[in-house]
Amino acid sequence: MPNRKKVAPLSNASRPARRNSHGIHDLPLVTIDSYSLELRDDERAGFVGDRASRTAFTGILHAWRRQMKRVMGGADPLGDVKTHELGSRTDDLLQGDTPAAHTVQAAVEDYAHQLAHVTHRFMSHKAWQGVERIIVGGGFQQSETGKLAIARAAQLLRSQSQPVDLRLLHYHPDEGGLVGWAHIVPARELRGMTAFLAVDIGGTNARCGIVRPNYDEAHDLRNAEVVMRAKWGHAADEDVTRRANVVGGIVGMLEKLIDSANRTGIELAPFVGVACPGVVRRNGTIANGTQNLPGDWEAPNFNLPAAMREKLPKIQGQQIRVLLHNDAVVQGLSQRPFTSDVKRWGVLTLGTGLGNASFTNK
Repeated sequence: MPNRKKVAPLSNASRPARRNSHGIHDLPLVTIDSYSLELRDDERAGFVGDRASRTAFTGILHAWRRQMKRVMGGADPLGDVKTHELGSRTDDLLQGDTPAAHTVQAAVEDYAHQLAHVTHRFMSHKAWQGVERIIVGGGFQQSETGKLAIARAAQLLRSQSQPVDLRLLHYHPDEGGLVGWAHIVPARELRGMTAFLAVDIGGTNARCGIVRPNYDEAHDLRNAEVVMRAKWGHAADEDVTRRANVVGGIVGMLEKLIDSANRTGIELAPFVGVACPGVVRRNGTIANGTQNLPGDWEAPNFNLPAAMREKLPKIQGQQIRVLLHNDAVVQGLSQRPFTSDVKRWGVLTLGTGLGNASFTNK
């Protein structure tokens, strides 16, 4: 993995609260204490978070597959499908007393130990000390295989007397990274409208949606929802080889959502919240952490919000405002209404890479 410059954790001193800036950390109900931490792995080259990504599970499963194949005299316990193409089909393979089930179960056990180790490392970091609950998001936790691995990791942490509560994301993972924007968007940006656009860019997929905050009297946003969404697997698209391909594809999805909103009478605000991997500077550039995206997203002359704004149509006759933040932060913020019973909490997103963020409730 290429060397990347170190970025200090966020602090109140280094980032004053500004509701109209990219990568904001100080919100009315919660403070974002840290995100996109890259903790060095003491035992391997690279970062400790690499052990707990969805990609890491695929590698562990492939290693067990080779081992079982040797034990079985050359017979492949998982058949002809390549390991990286199995996806959620591992849920079916888990069933019964078969070589395939034993292979997946062994991989789940190994991965659970890795996830427990990674969780312990984050809990030991000063930005995570005192965290009482960790929300596990990302696509992997949606599968039964992922749920089993997370439950086992929670069991391991309890046996190690690690005082933290692991819970699954309340929303569907395709929606958490969109709904979280309801906690960031300044009320003035909505301009009396009932919905806004949101984007979640991951290493494998890009998701776009229309979000309704559905404010209630308590303004806790537990009823926020995605009323329309689209998903694009850009990593599997052979035509996507450059950064511009991804940006263009996302703009195309947003244009279709804007058209759908106009046809169905949804009152859209001229606002788009964009979540992406990496450390987001206040000017909209990205410091580091985008290694799973095609092209150079960390170039000092590349500004994702500006690049999107230039291509997007106007809404209500007004140019669209584009605000940028980290994807794990936004997914984590979707959980704010369901974490009010603890003071400090965090999020780990198990996707192509491992996203992370920690929060303090006010």
